[in-house]
Amino acid sequence: MSNKGRVKVGIIGSQFQADIHAESFRIMPDEAEVVAVASPTPGNAEKLAKKYGIPRVFTDYKKMLAEDDIEMVTITAPNYLHAQMTIDIANAGKQVVCEKPMCMTLEEADLMIETCRRKGVLLMFAEELFFTPKYVRAKQMADEGAFGKVYLVKQSEKHFGPHAPWFWDVELSGGGVLMDMGCHGIAFCYWFLDRPEIKNVYCQMSTHVHSDKTKGEDNSICILEFANGAVGLVEDSWARRGGMDDCIEVYGEGGVTYGNLHMGNALPTYSEYGYGYAVEKAPTTQCWTYPVFEEIWNYGFPQELHHFARCVRGKEEPKVTGEDGRIVQEVLYAAYKSAGTGRKIELPFRPEGIKKPIDLWLNEKS
Repeated sequence: MSNKGRVKVGIIGSQFQADIHAESFRIMPDEAEVVAVASPTPGNAEKLAKKYGIPRVFTDYKKMLAEDDIEMVTITAPNYLHAQMTIDIANAGKQVVCEKPMCMTLEEADLMIETCRRKGVLLMFAEELFFTPKYVRAKQMADEGAFGKVYLVKQSEKHFGPHAPWFWDVELSGGGVLMDMGCHGIAFCYWFLDRPEIKNVYCQMSTHVHSDKTKGEDNSICILEFANGAVGLVEDSWARRGGMDDCIEVYGEGGVTYGNLHMGNALPTYSEYGYGYAVEKAPTTQCWTYPVFEEIWNYGFPQELHHFARCVRGKEEPKVTGEDGRIVQEVLYAAYKSAGTGRKIELPFRPEGIKKPIDLWLNEKS
């Protein structure tokens, strides 16, 4: 395996998130290049490869892992596959980028971390909010003392539901909207406040709109209390119509800032006829819409994967790791338990015999 030149990347998966990874590497190509893609669905990998000029296509990711020149592999597969894929990638001696959420259970998280450590490879947790330009700027201001002592950080992500059918199946996803998008907000608040100890978690969740599709929750509100006295508020919804809404709010004793990821990068537009694309999850482009520009860049995906490639070359230290992913996983456990019992759950929290986080909610409801 080379230790210079552009990092050779393989992508596992071929749908929405895999397309974002491929496009992100295309946007910032100086540190890495995608040389292979693997997907078990006939035709899907070929389609992605043709779109981005990726030279090698596999229907079995393990055969892709046998390619000697591939150095880093990104996982964009369904949640229940993350742990085994990480272990297989690490055993093949390649660096790992795992999309959120990290896995299904804390036992899996610990095994992923230990295997990568034992094999001497990096386990990088793909949390793009650590790289979202607008949110990075908010943290820079906080670190410079702009708001004084920060006492409340809020992150909100809402739309009308996920892209792929497997998200609706809790056996494959592990949960509903909290598992899908709440992990962003949990990680964000933890990072923004410089990773303080999390004391307890309180969560309320319910299914308002999509009970015909899923056993999972489609709306959640999660509160994290930190040992330094700050509070994190994480709001998520698959029940919000009108396309993606992604916002942060930061409150300190000396100031405040608000960040709306899309509205500051949108063109307020009215059209009787509609047009091609406005923003992620928007169902129509007729009447008033808010088409965005440089969407992937504003999310932070290219910067994230560029950073991970530099980590492979030893040029930077990972800003987000498997240990961060494990913290998020533990909070997800506590949040589902809290929603089921209606009370705060103290951390550390490690129940045994759990197959997936949502069971901690569903078991209490039944």
